[in-house]
Amino acid sequence: MTVAAKAETGTLLLSGNEAIARGVWEAGARVGTAYPGTPSTEILENLSRYPDIHTHWSVNEKVSLEVAIGASVAGARAFVAMKHVGMNVASDAFMSQTLSGVVGGLVIAVADDVGFSSSQNEQDTRYWGRFAHLPILEPSDSQEAYAMVKEAFDLSEQFEVPVILRLTTRICHVKALVTVDERHDGPVRTFEKDPQRWVMVPAHARARLPGVFDRDVRLAEVSEASPWNRAEDGSDNRVGFVTSGPAYMNIREAFADAPVFKLGFSHPLPVEAIRRFAAGVDRLVVAEETEPLVEQELRAAGLAVHGKDILPRAGELTPRIVGNAVSGLLGEPPGEIKPPAGGLFPRPPTMCTGCPHLPVYYCLSRLTKKATIAGDIGCYTLGAGHPWNALDTTTCMGASMGMALGLDLARGEADKNKAVIGVIGDSTFLHMGMQGLLEICYNRGNVTVLILDNSATGMTGGQEHAGTGRDIHGADAPRVDFAKLVEALGVRPERIKVADAFEMPTFFKALKDEIAQPEPSAIITNQPCALIDRFERKPPLKVVEEDCTGCTNCLQVGCPAIHVTRRGTEVRPSGREVDKAWVRIDTAACTGCDLCEKTCGPGAIVPAEAVAVA
Repeated sequence: MTVAAKAETGTLLLSGNEAIARGVWEAGARVGTAYPGTPSTEILENLSRYPDIHTHWSVNEKVSLEVAIGASVAGARAFVAMKHVGMNVASDAFMSQTLSGVVGGLVIAVADDVGFSSSQNEQDTRYWGRFAHLPILEPSDSQEAYAMVKEAFDLSEQFEVPVILRLTTRICHVKALVTVDERHDGPVRTFEKDPQRWVMVPAHARARLPGVFDRDVRLAEVSEASPWNRAEDGSDNRVGFVTSGPAYMNIREAFADAPVFKLGFSHPLPVEAIRRFAAGVDRLVVAEETEPLVEQELRAAGLAVHGKDILPRAGELTPRIVGNAVSGLLGEPPGEIKPPAGGLFPRPPTMCTGCPHLPVYYCLSRLTKKATIAGDIGCYTLGAGHPWNALDTTTCMGASMGMALGLDLARGEADKNKAVIGVIGDSTFLHMGMQGLLEICYNRGNVTVLILDNSATGMTGGQEHAGTGRDIHGADAPRVDFAKLVEALGVRPERIKVADAFEMPTFFKALKDEIAQPEPSAIITNQPCALIDRFERKPPLKVVEEDCTGCTNCLQVGCPAIHVTRRGTEVRPSGREVDKAWVRIDTAACTGCDLCEKTCGPGAIVPAEAVAVA
C-alpha cells in the first residue's frame, strides 16, 4: 500500500506529483480527471488511491477538462491534470470557460516537459495564463506544489476562474519532504440555472468580456501582495535574479549570495514589486524556463533586464548553464566544464522484450519501399528507429489518420502505386484517432489503418482506458469493441481484420492483402503489452551456437533480449561483402514470443529447456 493510500499526516517523502495529489484531496475536491501523459501521469494515479473523491481516466484531455468544468459548475471542487501538449487538446473548452468562470474551485495542473524528456515539442504553459486572463502558480519543490494546489482552489473560488498550476518534469518527479495535513471538505452545492452565464452564445459571451478585464486588475493586485512572490536579499548586488519554478533552485545553488526575486504567483506578473527589487541591484537577469515571457513584460514596463540574450531558449537552466552565462556578463572566466565521458555506447530507446508491436514493425520494415507509413504518438513511435525504420511521419496524437488521408489525396505520379498506411495505438485511437478514421471513410480514402491494441496506455506506464475493460481502480468497466467501432465509422466489414501479430506469416499476409485494396481497410492487433498483468510469458528461447550462421535475420525483429556476441563479414561468390553477426539470447529477459525463431533460417533458435535437456 502506498503512502497516499494510507493518508498519513505529518512529514512524508513525496514527489511533486504525489504532493499535488495529496493537496487536491486535502482541499476537498470531489472530482479528479486526467488523460495519462508524462510527466503528469502519476498525479491522478496517486489521487485515485484516496477516499471521498471520484477519479477516472478520460479518453482525452478536452473531455477530461469538460468533466471537471461540469463538476465545478455543479458546485464541487474539481481537478484535472495533463501534460503540456494535452493543454492544446483541451484549449477549446478552456478558452470559453474563462468567460463563464467557475463555481466550485477548478484547478488545472499542466506539466511542461522542459528538455524534451518524452515529448514531441517543448511548450511554455505560462502563455495560457496570458491568453486566457487567468492566474498561474509555479511551485519550486514538492512542498510548494502541495501548498499551492490547495491555495489554487481558494483563489479559483474567490475570483470564479480556473487556475493553472504550472509544473515541469523536474517538479513532477523529484522527491522532497512534505508536511501534510487532513482533508477538509467544502460545502456541497447544487447547480443553479443561469443561461446568460453558462450558455456561451455570442451575446452572452460578449456581455461577460468586461468582467475578464476587471478580473485582470484585481488579480494583479493580489499578485503584487502575494507571499508566493518574494524578494530575497543577498550580499552580492552585482547581479539580481527574477526566477520561478525549479530554475529558482538552480539559481540559489549557483549564486548563494545573490539577491533573488522568486515568483510563485507568476501571472499576473507583480511588476511593481519587481521594479522595487531591481532598484537594489546593478544588473537584473530573468532566468525562466523556457520562453522569455517575464523578460518581455519587464522590458515593456521600462526595466533594463538580461535574459535570453545570455541564457538558452530551450532546456533546463542548470547551475552550470546559468553560472557560465552570468560569468560572461560580469567579465569573469566561466567555471570548469567537464567534457562528456568518452567511450560510452549509445542507448537509443527501443521496444520491450515481447512487445506485440515488434512483429508489426518487422513486417512494415519489409514494405517501406512499397508504402508510405504515417505514425502516431505511443510506444509504436519507436518503429521510426533502428532496425525497422518503418515510420515516415509522426506529429501529434491522432495525426496518423488525417495525415494518411492527406498523403493519399496528394499522391504524385511517383507514389500512385504505393500503399498508404496509418499506424495508431488503442488508447491513441480513442483519444483522437476516431475522427480521423471517420474522415478517411467519409472521403473515400485509400488507406490501411493498423490499430495496435495492446490493452493499455503503454508508453505512460500501462494505464487503463475505455478499450481495456477496467477502470482506474482495476474494477470491471465497459470495453470498446474496436472492430464494431471501426465498422461504425465506415470501414466495410470485409475490410476489417483482427489479427495476432505474433502469428507473423498470417499477419503479414493480411497486411499485404489489405494494402492492395482500393478502399479504407483496418487491421486490429490483439496481444497485450508485455508489462501488464494480462501478458503471459512463455518458456524462453536460446541460440544453439554451432548452428548460428550469423545471418542477422533475428536482429531485424529488434528484440532487446537478443545480444550480438561477435561480428564479421563474408564475401559471396559474386564478390559482394555481407555483414555477419552471431548472437545469444538473454533467457532471463526472453518472453518466449518466438518471433526470432520464425526469422531464423538455419533453425538455430530453440526452446532453452530443450537445450538444457540435451
